[in-house]
Amino acid sequence: MKGKKILVTGAGGFIGHHLVKYLKKKDYWVRGVDIKHPEFESSEADEFELLDLRQEANAFKAAGGVEQVYNLAANMGGIGFIETHKAEIVRDNILISLHMLEAAKQNKVSKFFYTSSACIYPGYKQDSPNVTPLKEEDAYPADAEDGYGWEKLYTERACRHYQEDYGLPTYTVRFHNIYGPLGTYDGGREKSPAAICRKVALAKKEDQIEVWGDGNQTRSYCYIDDCVEGIYRLMQSDYHQPLNLGRDRMVTINQLVDIVTNISGKKITKRYDLTKPQGVRGRNSDNTKLRNVLKWEPKTSLEEGLVHTYKWIKGQLKV
Repeated sequence: MKGKKILVTGAGGFIGHHLVKYLKKKDYWVRGVDIKHPEFESSEADEFELLDLRQEANAFKAAGGVEQVYNLAANMGGIGFIETHKAEIVRDNILISLHMLEAAKQNKVSKFFYTSSACIYPGYKQDSPNVTPLKEEDAYPADAEDGYGWEKLYTERACRHYQEDYGLPTYTVRFHNIYGPLGTYDGGREKSPAAICRKVALAKKEDQIEVWGDGNQTRSYCYIDDCVEGIYRLMQSDYHQPLNLGRDRMVTINQLVDIVTNISGKKITKRYDLTKPQGVRGRNSDNTKLRNVLKWEPKTSLEEGLVHTYKWIKGQLKV
């Protein structure tokens, strides 16, 4: 039903900003909330409020008068950031999530959406580059990514408890490496596709770039347009268990570099730094449940998505 009033927290961030644009195209009234405005272009939200959701009063203010809450607000970044800011991430994100759940409950919103992560999956299932795709039920017995992964897994449980005890309908996705234009590409919080696009864009016609680890670690990547469509489709469903949201095509970091290099038209060689954080050895999404629940799955190929991402980052670096 169009015209509903929707709150998007984290609307100043990468995914939140794209989600606001998506919802506006569907004629929803949207309030965006974040501690910062979007970095690269103005928000299309009907209202945009700068609020620190670590403060409970701000969470209640944000959720006032809306029918649905898409809670994307979080302190996070790429592997370099989450490996070195564990206490900060755990403190900030649990405060934000619990305040928003309580505000949604007390404001009697009809739907609450939470963004979890593939980082909740056990390390013991991700110790080989040839990893078996991760199914939703693989989350337990738990051995989540230290810090960030554990707070995500805990909040998944909190969402479940708020639904079971208070009747608040909650929806949860586990993101698998979302990338695309308008995302952070430098400063330490960027994810691997953006970091590699930046390094290649800054490189000379024939040059060498640094790769974290040996380049044989594996991941799957999901383009931002598919991500926001998947979020919306889940919110129109009656499915309330955590659901993977990602592509199920696994590539090595070396292959990712080669795809970006091919897009750039440059001749790039790799210099490996084994001292840098590289996360789990392998990670891929099992999309069986995603296809069954949503009758849909992400469509954008990695090559197509990286063309858009590389061109945008290259343009930003020229500016």
